[in-house]
Amino acid sequence: MNINFENKRVLITGACQGIGKEVALRLSKYKAKVVALSNNKENLVKLSKEQPEIETVCVDLLDWKATRAAVESVLPIDLLVNNAGVSVNEHCLEATPEIFDLTFGTNVKAMLNVSQVVAKNMIERKVSGSIVNLSSQACRAALLDHVIYCASKGAVDMLTKTMALELGPHNIRVNSVRPTVVMTELGKRVWGDRERADDLKRKIPLGRFAEPHEVVDAIAFLLSEHSSMTTGAGLPVDGGYLAV
Repeated sequence: MNINFENKRVLITGACQGIGKEVALRLSKYKAKVVALSNNKENLVKLSKEQPEIETVCVDLLDWKATRAAVESVLPIDLLVNNAGVSVNEHCLEATPEIFDLTFGTNVKAMLNVSQVVAKNMIERKVSGSIVNLSSQACRAALLDHVIYCASKGAVDMLTKTMALELGPHNIRVNSVRPTVVMTELGKRVWGDRERADDLKRKIPLGRFAEPHEVVDAIAFLLSEHSSMTTGAGLPVDGGYLAV
């Protein structure tokens, strides 16, 4: 499958590490003009040195007004990947309002905020577009000690579907990707306990966790014209976890 994003501008949030960084590098390879957004200035500098053609923007996604101004400054955008997210493990009886606000603010509210600015501009320009939201297998499956995270990804699921419904008449597609554990540097650290990792792997039919490139493949497909009739979908990259 040949994917080419030449003459397309793509904005990626949370783009300086993990899946976001891999997406930025891959889409740059596919000739897109990549704009990487993050709140980590140091990592953005590292990304720029690795791939100088990538434009970087540093902003705190929890700041609604600053985020809108930052996104407006890099318009027009043709493709959007809402990748930024946080996960803090908490039991439902111990969950705090601070962690709730942080998680929903980053995983849901910021996603809506960035999408509003980008989609409104697409509509003003009368162009088609594609938005991909990073969800998780946790949008459909309850995970122990992940009460707020699971709730936030459930919200991402319905945000994606509703945006697809409302933006479809403007020829703007909105889909999500639902990975299992992904073997980024962070994923390797968090799931370094073999016993804990093996317990989850036993619930995955393919018997392993995802590699970053497998998630990037799904994102690139949903952004591309190869998925031109797909909107409102949640694509699992979970080795069959949600099929069980």
